[in-house]
Amino acid sequence: MADLETLRARKGAVRRSEVPSNVVTALNRGELESVNLVEFLVIDHVKLFKAVRPALSLADADAKKIALAIKRLSSEGVMQRLVATGAAFHETLEDSESREKVYQELTEHPSDVVRNWAAYMDAADANLTFSKRLQRARKFATDSNMGVREIAWMCVRFPAADAIVNDIERLYSFAKHKNYLARRFAIEVSRPCGVWCKHIPALKQRPEIAEELLSHCREDSEKYVQDSVANWLNDASKTRPDFVQDLCDRWRSENDSPHTKRITHRALRTLRKKA
Repeated sequence: MADLETLRARKGAVRRSEVPSNVVTALNRGELESVNLVEFLVIDHVKLFKAVRPALSLADADAKKIALAIKRLSSEGVMQRLVATGAAFHETLEDSESREKVYQELTEHPSDVVRNWAAYMDAADANLTFSKRLQRARKFATDSNMGVREIAWMCVRFPAADAIVNDIERLYSFAKHKNYLARRFAIEVSRPCGVWCKHIPALKQRPEIAEELLSHCREDSEKYVQDSVANWLNDASKTRPDFVQDLCDRWRSENDSPHTKRITHRALRTLRKKA
């Protein structure tokens, strides 16, 4: 097999059939993280768990239970597998003294899929407060892997959509964080429509709830954050065009920053098409 450092510098394949066999092997061993969705989809979760299991502080009985759950999920879609695998870890280890140790081992693993299992352990834990969810999600929200960053906000949004509306001020510290990945997380987790997830009706009908949150990032210099703010507003423009138009007009009148101009221009793209 090629040196792992050489493989880490690779460009991802365009089609699953084009992923080199040595890359597939390394992904299934948990030695590499995926670099794009194509690679993410070729990973065999059964093989991956078997490969990483020796590095986890799991009792044999617990490992067998989780392995069986993962095997049963083989025919499911990748998102269903991630959700259910995280739940299997949580349910198996809920009363175990090793739960947090295993969780930490998952969060620090080289494989992005394994780190996603940890994120979905938190999603499955109904006892976590919204504040605690955000605290634990920070690690995933600022992960170097784009796929893990996407999973980070999904794993908060799915079990705590109501809290995002009712306690949105808890996201302000993320929106003002020095790490732009944390700022992007604050916006993405609260999008009215979101991506690959259920909508939040309250934010579709009353986007004013998030105005202060959005304002923290209206002059953000990072394109990654700008796009997220613009997409948030574009989502809202489909149900509350009045709010989005008025907000964008006000932002532009109050600030001539090129960053604000770019955000508002992109935010109004659906309204421009309708016009």
